[in-house]
Amino acid sequence: MNNYFELRISINPEIEDIVSDICFTNFECEGVVTAEETYKDLEMTATTEGTLKVFLTELNSNPVEVLKMERELLKDRGFTDEELGSWEITLDEKENQDWSKKWKEKWTVTHVTDRVAIVPSWIEYTPKENEVTINIDPGCAFGTGTHQTTQLCMKALEKYLSAGDKVADIGTGSGILAIYAMKLGAGSAFGCDNDETVIDVCRKNAQINNVKCDFELTTADKMTEKYDFVCANILHNVLAEIMGDLKNIMNDNAKMSLSGILDEKKTVVLDAIEREGLKIIDTISQDQWISFVVQK
Repeated sequence: MNNYFELRISINPEIEDIVSDICFTNFECEGVVTAEETYKDLEMTATTEGTLKVFLTELNSNPVEVLKMERELLKDRGFTDEELGSWEITLDEKENQDWSKKWKEKWTVTHVTDRVAIVPSWIEYTPKENEVTINIDPGCAFGTGTHQTTQLCMKALEKYLSAGDKVADIGTGSGILAIYAMKLGAGSAFGCDNDETVIDVCRKNAQINNVKCDFELTTADKMTEKYDFVCANILHNVLAEIMGDLKNIMNDNAKMSLSGILDEKKTVVLDAIEREGLKIIDTISQDQWISFVVQK
């Protein structure tokens, strides 16, 4: 078997999913481990929290230079050095030891609420009574359901989605929010992303979950359909930029879940909400992340 490359990046753990998505988008990347813990006699002795470990099948570019450029782009979007972490990078060639399966060892069943469990597609799980399960193969897409920003949108869907609603998920990633909407009783669900590599992942995940969702490579500004419920789990600065486009795809009285917002960056999104005349009907927070549910 061919050797593989292990890329290690020191980051702020709060942005691990953002950096994971960057790696999946730019590299021939089979998997990412965000943290590993070592135990002895039932006590933790070490953790790699704050170090992202990325498994690469081949090097089609210089990962160090690509990551330096992506870090600067995040700074242009308003992230500070403190928020990003140092991004010290090491790259080593490793002997192949079935590494493509090893990264999966980290994933386990995630209980977002008492009502829903997210189950990696390779794990067998028996749901509790009245529990909704979502089987996800993260593939090369953002949105495994383990991150707070995704869970905040799921909580909003659970609380505010009405049976038969027409749902749109902007920046769909793995398709998890569109899939959950259908399992909650939505009439239809559409997911879009500007990353063409995730669309097939979304379709596969919908098939695994036996639901019908439509997924397309597009962005909100190019959409003409209108929806009863919109999910947008995107970086705070992007939400601010496209708030008008998001409003345009909402039916009158439609609701929208806005997530991907660090608490300290919420004013950027609040200003855009006010600018577009949207009404905040709920604020949901989890750890350092915050989300808004708004109505048109």
